[in-house]
Amino acid sequence: MSYTLVIVGRPNVGKSTLYNRLTGTDDAIVDPTAGVTRDRKYGIGEWGLKSFVVIDTGGLAEEDEAGFEKEINSQVVLAIEEADLVLFLVDGKEGVTDGDRLIAQRLRKSKRPIALLCNKVDTSDKEIWMNEFWELGLGDQIWPISANNGYGTGDLMEFIGAKVPSDEESEEADLPKIAIVGKPNVGKSSLINALSGKDRAIVSDVAGTTRDAINTVYKAFGQELILIDTAGLRKRKLIDNDIEFYSSIRTIKAIRNSDVCLLLIDATEGITRQDLSIFKEVTEANKGIVILVNKWDLVEKDHKTVDQYSAELRQKLAPMTDVPIYFTSTVTKQRILKALEKAMEVARNRKVKIPTAKLNEVMLPLIENYPPPIYKGKDVKIKYVTQLPTKSPAIAFFCNTPQYIKEPYMRYLENKLREHFHFEGIPVRLYFRKK
Repeated sequence: MSYTLVIVGRPNVGKSTLYNRLTGTDDAIVDPTAGVTRDRKYGIGEWGLKSFVVIDTGGLAEEDEAGFEKEINSQVVLAIEEADLVLFLVDGKEGVTDGDRLIAQRLRKSKRPIALLCNKVDTSDKEIWMNEFWELGLGDQIWPISANNGYGTGDLMEFIGAKVPSDEESEEADLPKIAIVGKPNVGKSSLINALSGKDRAIVSDVAGTTRDAINTVYKAFGQELILIDTAGLRKRKLIDNDIEFYSSIRTIKAIRNSDVCLLLIDATEGITRQDLSIFKEVTEANKGIVILVNKWDLVEKDHKTVDQYSAELRQKLAPMTDVPIYFTSTVTKQRILKALEKAMEVARNRKVKIPTAKLNEVMLPLIENYPPPIYKGKDVKIKYVTQLPTKSPAIAFFCNTPQYIKEPYMRYLENKLREHFHFEGIPVRLYFRKK
């Protein structure tokens, strides 16, 4: 299962700054005005080869100061229900407040594991600030950190990393898991029903009917698999109520708990910015992907339409252009079995381990014929290639100066890997290490 962290605390204690540090992004707005984070943010954090979901929440507050606290409070409670670990952030500079005591009381009732973080401790002499927070009665450890300058966050990340299951621990190996994802009302539940031959999922013309991920055991091509139907992902700024927020988190977790995602896009609309956003969510989670251009029966077409549509799609999906694309209709059941068969093939190939000898036999001559560019007068030499023992493909290149390998050459290596090995529809992570 996907490991989920939820950051909670009073307004203006540094939750968004901590979120940005954990995810390595600047997605969350950082502003000294209390209550700026009204919408929730969720992203992906990484520690080594492990990854986890991070949810940034609006500040829990008792008083209705700006008219938003009631809504924020209810959505924070929903986020806590999804948490494997709650990061409770307090302001060391300000000390314990009544708001901190209120939040601590709510967290104790939640029965969730809690890590109490004393923020704004940016030097060792300020660690004394955290002593007064023992009165909150939350566990036997308080973490002194500075979300702003990173003080103490290395130890915190080691603590989190030790709790996050590895790929091998977190994903079952028995049945391939296929998640059906896409915008609301694009035909995801209809696809489940077309495949199963019965109304397993509710089908409605109202966008967002499916609120939770629904698992269906399905047998095809002599093999059982799990189909995961999910709520439609909307643009985050359009998530305007508790249920949709809850559904969106569930969808993100469904993606991360899958092996392969079937991404449905609406043929009548073409690929949209939101479709590309979902594509990014899937690839950043290192899951396989197959694209279904659904409602193809509603499109006026000639003998060139498929090729033109495919070319436009691949251009927008670049640099990952070897994604399988199927033009489908859940009404006529056109090509949906072929798409599912391809998804199962992608799931199998995602787990293939390439022998180290074969990798070096293929890649080293290619590298020798087209070596990395000289950087700052120094030759960059790659001597050895191996696949790392992870659930999804990760290839390590050992070289003398890994810091001088730049993005264009990384793309060259990835393209060559895709040319010679079966990585169609599969994200490939590249690592460069000192020999």
